[in-house]
Amino acid sequence: MPETFSAASAVELAVVERSGFVESRHSGAAIVLGPDGDVLERLGEVTAPILPRSSLKPLQALACVSAGAALEGERLCLATASHAGTDRHVSVVRDILDQARLGEEALGCPPAWPTDTATRDELVRERAEPARIRMNCSGKHAAMLLACVVNGWDVTTYLDPRHPLQVHIREVVERLTGESVAATAVDGCGAPVHAVSLFGLARAVHRIGTSSARSPFALHRQAGVLVDTVRAHPWAIDGPGRADTVAIERLGVFAKGGAEGVMVMVAPGGTTVALKMLDGSGRATTAVAVRLLEKAGALPPAAVAEAMAHVPLAAAGAAIRPAF
Repeated sequence: MPETFSAASAVELAVVERSGFVESRHSGAAIVLGPDGDVLERLGEVTAPILPRSSLKPLQALACVSAGAALEGERLCLATASHAGTDRHVSVVRDILDQARLGEEALGCPPAWPTDTATRDELVRERAEPARIRMNCSGKHAAMLLACVVNGWDVTTYLDPRHPLQVHIREVVERLTGESVAATAVDGCGAPVHAVSLFGLARAVHRIGTSSARSPFALHRQAGVLVDTVRAHPWAIDGPGRADTVAIERLGVFAKGGAEGVMVMVAPGGTTVALKMLDGSGRATTAVAVRLLEKAGALPPAAVAEAMAHVPLAAAGAAIRPAF
């Protein structure tokens, strides 16, 4: 059975302190690539396969665009997003579905409540029900459906790994990571998610994060547009006060977290981090990623300290400290 790296090959990446007492420890693996793509630092086993979960979304969104889905601005951001389900997010997802001339019932993701607390509370007061369009992956699914419509592909089976869209996504993943997919699983939203190494994931995100919107090569040009667009609309990729949005707003990075403790982040100069917490917790991923970029000289310490003061990290009275 395919599996990720073991506890023996992980390293301690962060600790949680309470009143000076180390209460919890997070172990995992991380890799840092410099602006030119050279490896600057390895922590733990970075060549074993991982499931990137939503950190794969930039690659999936690019595959949809390269397949012909004409997405720009906030619509492109939502294709890459793990959004909080606010009315503003939902409005953009509906725009993508309208572009495809499809209704919400075409979405293959499960119904869900918004992760934005205020929006969820308002819906509860209105006696609303969980909805597919509120699910944090609905933008990705809408983009997949649009790509299918443009190409005349079946929209009812678009989540099947053998579907032409999913075959194309896998090809883009392998092209950008520079490695073969180690395994394919079903993500929490129902879409295929491909296992690659942290090294491969870092390589792919570095290629995306350092691409230019003026590149003569279509995929790199599309990647450059995607990154520029996310940095211009950070609210869209996550939500108000949420980790990815805060990091992008305050540090100018390109950041995309994934379930089970995965994070990818690219500094404005191109330095790139990819990491996974072995215990699956995401509470320390942003802190570790920005500190690794700071350590590499890619982010100024004062800016990092100011940004991290606005990222929700741990329970009341506790603080997260990188262990390196």
